[in-house]
Amino acid sequence: MLVTDLLALVWVVFGVQIAWLGFSSNLATNTADLRLSYFAISVVVIVVWMAALALYDTRGARVIGTGSAEYRLVADSSVRVFGLLAIAAFLLHVDLARGYVLIAFPVGILVLLLSRWMWRQWLVAERKHGGYSARVLLVGSTASVLHIGRELARAPEAGYRVVGAAVSNGTRGVLDGSTIESFGGIDDVASALRLTGADTVVITSSDDLPPERVRQLSWSLEPGRQHLVVAPSLTDIGGPRIHTRPVQGLPLIHVETPTYSGRKLYTKRAFDLVGSAALLIVLSPVLLVLALLVKTSSPGPVFFRQERVGLNGSTFRMIKFRSMVVDAEARLQELSTLDRAEGNTVLFKMKNDPRVTRIGAFMRRYSLDEVPQLFNVLVGDMSLVGPRPPLAREVERYDSHVHRRFLVKPGMTGLWQVSGRSDLSWEDSVRLDLYYVENWSLISDLVILWRTVRAVTRKEGAY
Repeated sequence: MLVTDLLALVWVVFGVQIAWLGFSSNLATNTADLRLSYFAISVVVIVVWMAALALYDTRGARVIGTGSAEYRLVADSSVRVFGLLAIAAFLLHVDLARGYVLIAFPVGILVLLLSRWMWRQWLVAERKHGGYSARVLLVGSTASVLHIGRELARAPEAGYRVVGAAVSNGTRGVLDGSTIESFGGIDDVASALRLTGADTVVITSSDDLPPERVRQLSWSLEPGRQHLVVAPSLTDIGGPRIHTRPVQGLPLIHVETPTYSGRKLYTKRAFDLVGSAALLIVLSPVLLVLALLVKTSSPGPVFFRQERVGLNGSTFRMIKFRSMVVDAEARLQELSTLDRAEGNTVLFKMKNDPRVTRIGAFMRRYSLDEVPQLFNVLVGDMSLVGPRPPLAREVERYDSHVHRRFLVKPGMTGLWQVSGRSDLSWEDSVRLDLYYVENWSLISDLVILWRTVRAVTRKEGAY
């Protein structure tokens, strides 16, 4: 990454210099007849830029591979270099070509981010096969070890590979319902580290580990090679909501409560308005063609309207292209007794549903039947991104905590749609929707929209 960062900056900075200024090498200051070489300035810019990337730890093992921290640090350090250059030019009265500066920095940031994204694809692929990952020993109660083990297994791209455990009750062997092997109790952590070759100890619960015992455990680890991680009893909390504040040696974790009003809400609505209107204009020819295909392929109306539950439990009429036969709702009862999609107990999802028309199957494969929901977004019933809008009969089967989905508007797409679509179990669908509700932001909406395009083109889990 160090090499590719350097190559990206050399290519951008010198490329912009030549493209904007040709092969001219001099510029004049405003205060004297001193002439400076653009070549020298470009070298200084590259050196300072590389130093800023290193100073902000943009290539740190704890930030690369997952999350937005890496991209944010790259952008933040680059903007600061731009500010530093502007201040230096002002104080030294150097008359820099504005195009040279205004093109080099945004293009440089984009090329750096593209380079990092390409590295991330490679790293994620490697980590899915166990490479470039920390070897983790889980320490705590059996229940917490199993829970943290499952959560880490969901995100191999984070770089944590569980190789063993030491549970508080001293159990040895593979823990029930998992593939995690326990090597004894808390007092056996040192031997478990040797047997597994683990380089990271993750404390999954502190019920049986008083502060003195945790401190002794941290002292027993080999400095620089072995690391200690404490997993709090919090899951599905987004990074921006978590802040660590040391107080008298206590690492207090502050968790901000989610907000559903104010500036963020107005920004989201403005984004929905502009986005839905623009998409309707761009996709209007597609809408017209699909409408004609639906009308001519089978008897019945072009659109299918259905009552769904939305914000704060209110109902609205959701609109889609009709992808089924006209009496699809009437035939639902007989199909409900047949095999449903694996692992789902609330949503009715069926592969090879006989009610789906030929053109309907095509539209569903690419989610084209949902394009008219842009009208629901435009009028404010839905959002571009949000939890899935459920039917009233599905809501009747909800557990109480699932009702938190109604704290935000339902969306045309969401986390569960880009994480497996119809192949997901009910529990996973709920977990992803609630994670979105608790941690949504405009940036996350943009990421989900981008991932939606990829999910649709791959056609996985769509039926």
